[in-house]
Amino acid sequence: MHIPTQEVRTDAFTMPYFRFGQGKKTFVILPGLSLQPVTAAADAVASAYKAFEKDYTVYVFDRRSDLPPVYSISDMAADTAKAFEALGLEQVYLFGASQGGMIAMTLALEKPALVRRLALGSTAARVTPTMQKTLDAWLRLAEQKDGVGLYLAFGEKIYPPALFNALRSMLAEAGKTVPDADFARFAVLAGSIQTFDLSDRLSSLRCPVLALGASDDAVLGENAAAELFEKLGDRPDVQTYLYTDRGHAAYDTAPDYKDRLLRFFA
Repeated sequence: MHIPTQEVRTDAFTMPYFRFGQGKKTFVILPGLSLQPVTAAADAVASAYKAFEKDYTVYVFDRRSDLPPVYSISDMAADTAKAFEALGLEQVYLFGASQGGMIAMTLALEKPALVRRLALGSTAARVTPTMQKTLDAWLRLAEQKDGVGLYLAFGEKIYPPALFNALRSMLAEAGKTVPDADFARFAVLAGSIQTFDLSDRLSSLRCPVLALGASDDAVLGENAAAELFEKLGDRPDVQTYLYTDRGHAAYDTAPDYKDRLLRFFA
């Protein structure tokens, strides 16, 4: 199966996305910060979320094609909301991972009519000191156009140690062919996180929320998930779960992750 890339066009921007599944309900995935556009991995994403195909039409959105020099999480959320509206999407089942979770939270706060249920994976209420240190290191490598170094530093932070060691050679090989445009794109997107802070607003979310974190998250820091859970508030429509030994990329590494999403959305 090959999943084609599509584009949603507005007066202000073009945003790549892909979709799969034929279900009546709309499930939207907002991926995290990456070294290449998510559309390059469309087939792999569709395979990973195959269990959703029957009941959901699944949309996966990238960031807009032409990034401005400064592009905040709030800007990303506003553009993603416009993309939803251009495609006629509303009351969606929304899942945001890492930076995508930051965008998803912001979108749900600013455009509550668009979101029916909100799932958050490996994300934070604000920039933590651990996250800032991680971002600074990644940005230095991007500015130096050190593709191998950036791929390895990225992989080491998001994967558990055993998995990172298994993937090390593949990541190093991928880092040898990073075009200059991808370094520039990564720098803009990574830089956007540095001013992010929703810690005083999350209790205002109107929709049911599932928040999944990891105690060994080397990107966010070990306390980020607990802080996010606390900021969401003690509400009956908020569910939380903390993984161990799955790393920041628990959304890829935990075998029961998709089942948890399905149960929450159902």
